[in-house]
Amino acid sequence: MRPRTALAFAFACCLTACGSTPDSTDAAPQDAFFQQVASLCGQAFAGRIAEDRPPTPDNPLAGKALVMHVRECSRDTIRIPFFVGGDRSRTWVLTRTTSGLRLKHDHRHEDGTEATLSQYGGDTIDLGTAERQEFPADAASKALFAREDRGVSVSNVWAMEIEPHERFVYELTRPGREVRIEFDLEHPIPAPPPPWSISPKR
Repeated sequence: MRPRTALAFAFACCLTACGSTPDSTDAAPQDAFFQQVASLCGQAFAGRIAEDRPPTPDNPLAGKALVMHVRECSRDTIRIPFFVGGDRSRTWVLTRTTSGLRLKHDHRHEDGTEATLSQYGGDTIDLGTAERQEFPADAASKALFAREDRGVSVSNVWAMEIEPHERFVYELTRPGREVRIEFDLEHPIPAPPPPWSISPKR
């Protein structure tokens, strides 16, 4: 094949390939992210506040031991209890959807009953990357925040990041506010007790 003909053929093949596989390409970053988080299943890690801007004197996380436990993993759902000192009320729930990923916050009282401010979060609105996914507050969460006099939270965007074998990040941002918690993936710690969302019999 002559050089110019070969070049044109290769270019045509490239165009054909680029146009024929959008679905698999689109799904890859979110699948990769989900799989990387799932690979931590069963492990627990200590965290620290990396950003708290502007600093808030009433931050409930300040001065407390912070622990995440990748406790339950299935094909489409990962449950990650997040402990703040002795408070075991919080669980992050990461779920696959037909269009991407969803993050919800499951909050419980010590007796296992659900808190009023619970099941808030959002869905991804773009592909993100294998290392970072963002979750803007969804309509149901905005309605909940408005109903519970938490109007400042309607513009919340949560994010999760993972650097395998190095760190996992949970982040909350909104205009004028940023909280970022980093967990050390290099040094797993013993698993904590079950979260309050788990019955003692389970």
